[in-house]
Amino acid sequence: MNLIPLMIVLMLFLLNVPIGFSLIGGSMIYFIFMSDNMPPDLALQNFIAGLESFPLLAIPFFIMVGVVMNYSGISKRLMKFADLLVGHMRGGLAQVNVVLSALMGGISGSANADAAMQCKILVPEMEKRGYDTAFSAAITATSSIIPTIIPPGIMMILYCMTARVSVGKVFLAGYIPGLVITIILMIAVDIVAKKEGYGRVREKRASLKEILLGFKEGFFALIMPFLLILGLRFGVFTPTEGGAIAVAYSIVVGVFVYKELKWEHFIPIVKESLLSTAEVMFIIAGANLFGYYLSFERIPHTVAQLVLGISGNKYIFLFLINIFLLIVGMFVEGGPAIIIITPLLVPILKELGIDLVHFGIVITLNLAIGGITPPFGSMLFVCTSLLKISLTDILKANILFLIAILIALFVITYVPAISLFLPNLIWH
Repeated sequence: MNLIPLMIVLMLFLLNVPIGFSLIGGSMIYFIFMSDNMPPDLALQNFIAGLESFPLLAIPFFIMVGVVMNYSGISKRLMKFADLLVGHMRGGLAQVNVVLSALMGGISGSANADAAMQCKILVPEMEKRGYDTAFSAAITATSSIIPTIIPPGIMMILYCMTARVSVGKVFLAGYIPGLVITIILMIAVDIVAKKEGYGRVREKRASLKEILLGFKEGFFALIMPFLLILGLRFGVFTPTEGGAIAVAYSIVVGVFVYKELKWEHFIPIVKESLLSTAEVMFIIAGANLFGYYLSFERIPHTVAQLVLGISGNKYIFLFLINIFLLIVGMFVEGGPAIIIITPLLVPILKELGIDLVHFGIVITLNLAIGGITPPFGSMLFVCTSLLKISLTDILKANILFLIAILIALFVITYVPAISLFLPNLIWH
C-alpha cells in the first residue's frame, strides 16, 4: 500500500503529465487519503516553504548566466579559439564542435542550450564544407553532454542540494571528467573522419602567437569558471552569491568589453530566464513534497536494505546503478530524476563507502546521456527540429559517438581519482 503514491507518480508521468504535477498528485493523494503524519494543509505549506531556500537562488542565477552569454558574442569568440586549437586535425569542424562544447561548459551549463547554439552557428558551416547533416547533428547532440559535466551545471547544483554535498567540490570534480569525455569524442570523430574523408579546416597547426591572440580575445569568457571555483574555494562567496556575481560579470563583459549585449536584449533574456527557472522550481517544489512521503514511509531505507541484500560489492552496485540510471535517463529529464533518485541512493552510497562527490559526476553523466537516447532524448529533438532531419538518420549516425560516451562513463565510474583529484588537491 505504501508504494501506491509512487505508482501514481509513474502512471501520471507515462500519461505525459508534467513531472512537477505528477509528483504533487501522487504526494497529495498520500497526505489526503493514506496518512495522518502531516495534515494536507501543512503539506501544502511545506510545498511552498521548500522553495524558501537561499541555496536554491543559485539556480535562477546560473540559468541567467547562460542566457546572457548567448546574447553577448561569447560563442563566436570561443568558436574561433576552438578552431585555432583543433582546426588542423582530421574532421576539423567536427573537432571544433567537440572542443567548443567543452569551452561552453563553463559558460552555459546547459546541454540543450549548447546543442541549439551549435545547430545555429556551426552546423550550417559544416554542411557547406561537405559534412553529412546527420553526422553533424549527431556530434552536436553528443558533444552537448559536456556542458552538463564541466561546471557550472544546473544538474550538479540539484544533486548537491539533494545529497547535501559541497557545490564547490562537485564543481571542481567535473573538470577532468569533462576533459576525458572531450578526448574520447575527439578520437571517435577522427575515426569517422578518416572513414568518410572529412578534411581539415586549416592547412597547418595554428602558431603559438595565433593561439595566444585567440585566448586574449576570448579571455573574459574563459576565465569566468576559474574565478567562480576560486571564490567558492576560498570562501569569498557562497554558490548563490557566486551565481549573482557571474550574472553581473557576464553583463559587464557583454556590454563594455565585447559590446554586443544591447538594451533590447534584456527583455528576451529575462523572459527566457524566468520561464526556465519557473519550470525547474516547480519540479523542486513537487520533489520536496514527494520527499516527505518517501521519508515517512522509510522507502530510501527499504531500498537500501534491498539493494545491499543483493550484493554488498560496490563495484557490482556501480555497474547495476549505471544500467538503471541509463534506463531512467531515457524516460525522465535529468533534473527531476536527480531530485527523485538521489535520496533513495545516498544511504546505499554511504553504506558502501562510495564518495558522494564522485557519484555526483556519475549520476549527472548518466542522466545527461538520456538526452541522446530515444524515446525522449531532448538534445536529439533539439537537433532534429532545428536541422530538419529524421530521428532515424541521427540515431544511425550517432552509434559510434554513443559507444564512445558509454566508454567514458564506465572509465569515470570505476576510476574515482578522475573526479576526485582536483577536489582532493585544492580542498585539503
